[in-house]
Amino acid sequence: MSKLNVLNTNGEKIKDITLNKEVFGIVPNDAVLYDAIKLAQNNARQGTRGVKGRSDVSGGGRKPWRQKGTGRARQGSTRAPHWYHGGWAFGNQTRNYEQKQNKKERTLALKSALAYKLNEKKLIVVDELKLETNKSKDFKNILNNFKVEKNVLIVVSELTDNLILASRNFKNVLLLEANELNVLDLVSSDLVILEEKTIKEIEEALA
Repeated sequence: MSKLNVLNTNGEKIKDITLNKEVFGIVPNDAVLYDAIKLAQNNARQGTRGVKGRSDVSGGGRKPWRQKGTGRARQGSTRAPHWYHGGWAFGNQTRNYEQKQNKKERTLALKSALAYKLNEKKLIVVDELKLETNKSKDFKNILNNFKVEKNVLIVVSELTDNLILASRNFKNVLLLEANELNVLDLVSSDLVILEEKTIKEIEEALA
């Protein structure tokens, strides 16, 4: 079992928490983690690009001139790619980039990402992240107490209005509930702050 300090919003230690080694203490699987990252990136792509080929543009149904006797090169359509208003040759077409990964692999990838954050000491547990106001100044003070300088992922058990409003002006802050936790956001963050309640939720979901 791994132990981690539980801090308050002032950055002071108040107790220890024991983490489930089957979730936070595994040996990370780099191959599965890589697949999960590529899956998330590919599934975010729209794939809506596309151009018209020679069969998509209008016109060109008639042979422009007879095959022989004109002295010009033979042509079958005025919508061939080398003609003005012709179709695009080998152009991009709409495609679906969606990939799939089975449940065991998704779970293993999430565990691997959490294990990396713990090993790199980029995981902070806070007893409760609660704001009395929706002022950005109060939220910034909390970030300063945790010495947040780069991208931070904050995972809470419940998103409150004050927390959402106070943090929305910070481009380097991403707020998620425990059931929204995903591999791409984990690996993209330089620091992960977990509310104490979310530890149990994550362990129950992944153990």
